[in-house]
Amino acid sequence: MSADIALEEDVDMESGDELEELRNKSTRRRGRGLEDPQRKRLAHKFDSIANTGNDEVQRSVEGWIIFVTNIHEEAAEDDVRDKFVEFGEVKNMHFNLDRRTGYAKGYAIIQYEKKEHAQAAIEGLNGTPFLDQELKVDWCFVVDKSSKKRRG
Repeated sequence: MSADIALEEDVDMESGDELEELRNKSTRRRGRGLEDPQRKRLAHKFDSIANTGNDEVQRSVEGWIIFVTNIHEEAAEDDVRDKFVEFGEVKNMHFNLDRRTGYAKGYAIIQYEKKEHAQAAIEGLNGTPFLDQELKVDWCFVVDKSSKKRRG
């Protein structure tokens, strides 16, 4: 108790704001979300995606990305890749499997270096049958026209 009294004597009691500031500094806070989110967000430098012009489609930082859905659950990654390599060099491909069953989850994300290759794959494979299912192929990043109008 004598330590508490000595601490209070060292603190200048003229201003309640100074005492409150001292209490806030001495309190240990733990856990997520206690940092200032605005300062934390501004500290990071993120790559931005530049608009490509009048197109509705946007280029990713890595390349032109298309999204393929309705892939049969028993499809193999090599089969899907072979189907899309016909339209140009596939730079990267994500083909996720269900951990529990080992079967395909039913979608793939495919990245091309050139827009023409991605566009050709969309036009050539959208709606085509693949292992008894009709593939759905479209762009991943599309510019929202309504957000453009609000800004301008």
